[in-house]
Amino acid sequence: MSKGVFITGTDTGVGKTFFACGFAALLREWGYRVGVMKPAETGCRERDGVLFPEDAVHLKEASGSDLPLEKICPYRFRDPLAPSIAAEREGVRISIDRLIELYWEISSKHDITIVEGAGGIMVPLLPSFTYADLANVLKLPMIVVAANRLGAINHLVLTLEHASCKGLHVIGYVLNRVEDQSSLAAETNREALSTLTGTPCVGNIPFLSPSDQEIGALTKCFYDQLELPLLRSILP
Repeated sequence: MSKGVFITGTDTGVGKTFFACGFAALLREWGYRVGVMKPAETGCRERDGVLFPEDAVHLKEASGSDLPLEKICPYRFRDPLAPSIAAEREGVRISIDRLIELYWEISSKHDITIVEGAGGIMVPLLPSFTYADLANVLKLPMIVVAANRLGAINHLVLTLEHASCKGLHVIGYVLNRVEDQSSLAAETNREALSTLTGTPCVGNIPFLSPSDQEIGALTKCFYDQLELPLLRSILP
């Protein structure tokens, strides 16, 4: 069993942070000490003269971790680009050794640590080092989040197949409803995927309005919608 899990997505804007926060809150309710890490966050806005990592702040709040943001999110960039490109534009080189050291520091203080990527698994942290490589180095099993809409099948199957090529262990995937309106694709994606991949679906999350994304409501939703026996089986 791993002391950590890597959350990736099929693309940007599919709900990785939303899922990671809900999962962290659920684990916290189960009595786990939950660590979180967002190795690099791009598209950060300036607040009080410093770049504010909004996703990392949400992760910290959901997990209840008392670690400083500087350790949870060591690299922050202004441009909404892949981390390697955003870093190059600001004259910064991301240190993989530093990320590894921070992960083990966070992991040593918590029962389980959630690491959230940016975009998909092939997004680069360095020109030739991707999030898939980071998950491999950290030996983290992975949960893939996909937006439950038209196009999800192709994006998800490609992500799962590439993860397999990289030797990564995928616990399962999550279908996350990101649009309020109903669609035939959202209603049929799970059944279609069941015949295309042996990777299990660990959750089919309905669309949640901002008022339903408060930690309490989010935890209840995840408790109802996730395949809890499967998730419990991989916890330390």
